[in-house]
Amino acid sequence: MSALLIRLVCGLLFLAMVLGAVAHPPQDFTQGLGMLLPGGMLLGYAVRGPRRSLLPKRKSPPAPIAPGT
Repeated sequence: MSALLIRLVCGLLFLAMVLGAVAHPPQDFTQGLGMLLPGGMLLGYAVRGPRRSLLPKRKSPPAPIAPGT
């Protein structure tokens, strides 16, 4: 699946979550906090896209040549 399609789906899911929270606000503070975590994750994924490793992979050094060969 392409990264653009995944970002689009995450953005639409975030939008649906926000519209649901506006239409039916959370009953208490803890329920509102519980909605923030998945919403924040969806929004972050929609904005930044799939992340690769932040540290580049090191290439392994070539095997040492044995003396006398």
